Amino acid sequence: MLPYLQLSGSPYDQGLKQGTALADRIAHNLEVYFQRFEVECKLPPREARERGARYLEAIRQQSPAYAQGIEGIAAGSGQPLVDIATLNVRYEIVYHQFGHEAPNGCTAFALLPAHSADGHLWMGQNWDWMEGVQGALQHITEPDGTRVLAFTEAGIFGGKIGLNAHGLGLCINGLVSKGDHWAGLGKPFHLRTYQALRQKTLDDAKTAIVENPRTASGNFLIGQGGKALDIEVSPSGVALWEDERQLVHANHYLAPERFGIEVPPIEWLDRSHHRAERLDLRLREVNKPGLKELQAALSDREGAPYAVCRTASPEEYALGEPYRTIVSVIMNLGTLELWVSDGPPHENPYVRYQV
Repeated sequence: MLPYLQLSGSPYDQGLKQGTALADRIAHNLEVYFQRFEVECKLPPREARERGARYLEAIRQQSPAYAQGIEGIAAGSGQPLVDIATLNVRYEIVYHQFGHEAPNGCTAFALLPAHSADGHLWMGQNWDWMEGVQGALQHITEPDGTRVLAFTEAGIFGGKIGLNAHGLGLCINGLVSKGDHWAGLGKPFHLRTYQALRQKTLDDAKTAIVENPRTASGNFLIGQGGKALDIEVSPSGVALWEDERQLVHANHYLAPERFGIEVPPIEWLDRSHHRAERLDLRLREVNKPGLKELQAALSDREGAPYAVCRTASPEEYALGEPYRTIVSVIMNLGTLELWVSDGPPHENPYVRYQV
């Protein structure tokens, strides 16, 4: 079961509490990432830290609150500030180094109220990433009273997949496109998720997500009330998607040319298409899916190991680059409930929480 943290106070206090409570997990994640930077991204630790240090100065200008949260995590965990800063911009570092490879995983959905069993908006996803990365569930009360329930990687501030007390939910997918470059120092991916999860309205969350400058691509699926919106961002453009029944997204742009987004030739993109098509199909098998059907859809193993529910392949182990479903999350934005599995859901039970 994932660690469950209740946090409150200033951003620094929240970071300090996370750092203290998750010190062992943070140390573990730093070891995993710096190893994968070097093995998979061909990036020596010294260079990764240089990038983290440069980004920290940019974050201090973009969001003093987020920078204070990073400082709190470093103090609480006893880790060097530059290492925690590097961890918090690992998205920009890793995806820039990926270049022409498809991001490894994440399949997300939103099911509109008129098509769900209980008439509420449901969202969820499998977050597939580097095997061994450890996370936690955070229940945060902000100084303004906003409550946030979100999954995060140990050592990353704020939360990345979750919902808040205003009934606003967020799921995410990694994307790559031409123009992605960490050195642009645009507002980083995890700062965008942090800000989006603290908004009161869907429009405000959208604004936080698409704000310029954008120097890294990504997909953000947001929902509230009776509406869901999928937002694909890149340095050159933004694509917005809506649907009357459901939205599904994996790790490829749906129609990049329509929005002026250029995508380089990408290996293994068929795996992303398979996951999106398979999840879309599973959600349509029942007229009005409920929790049980949503859990089954995210546990789907068709095409394993490169399935909606992801496990590592022998080839990945041989290369030292295994990926798997780290967590599976399902949210009911009407009842403010969240279910999460610690690991692939075909092998691990969902545990219920509520904002």
